[in-house]
Amino acid sequence: MAQRITTLVMLIEILFLVNYVSQIATTAADNDGDVIHVAGKVMCQDCTRNYDKWINGSEPIKGAVVSITCMDERERVRYYGSDKTDERGQFDLIVDKVLYGGKNLKPKLCTVRLVSSPDKSCDIPTDFGNGQSGVKLVQPFMVFKDLVKFVVGPFYYTTPMCETPEYENNY
Repeated sequence: MAQRITTLVMLIEILFLVNYVSQIATTAADNDGDVIHVAGKVMCQDCTRNYDKWINGSEPIKGAVVSITCMDERERVRYYGSDKTDERGQFDLIVDKVLYGGKNLKPKLCTVRLVSSPDKSCDIPTDFGNGQSGVKLVQPFMVFKDLVKFVVGPFYYTTPMCETPEYENNY
């Protein structure tokens, strides 16, 4: 019985410690550095392939556009920016934390989403990784000195053949 109580107390202490470290990282993201980095990847998934190739055979899309929209507490757009992916399908959005007029950007109020794909054979946005609906910046992936970095995705486009049709009147 005493061993169970000791184990339970240790688990509670660990949970408090994890919560505390999480709060420190989030607070650091709000305060450290002049910019935040948001990195991720954009890939093409082809639904016509067999399951294994569909899941594991995605290809990077060069030149895909990803955007970030940051709001204020009153739900007004305070910042909008975009970036194109490189040949590996990777992007790195860099956002100043001090906006026009001296207002501070709050990363928690920013959303990253897919905008467009230059590849006409793979230009239907999907919501795998929430690329179409958008990802909120919740907790930074890395906080080191003046670097605050969030990682999102990967985001996916698919081929026009894989697009789900929209039905009217529920037919």
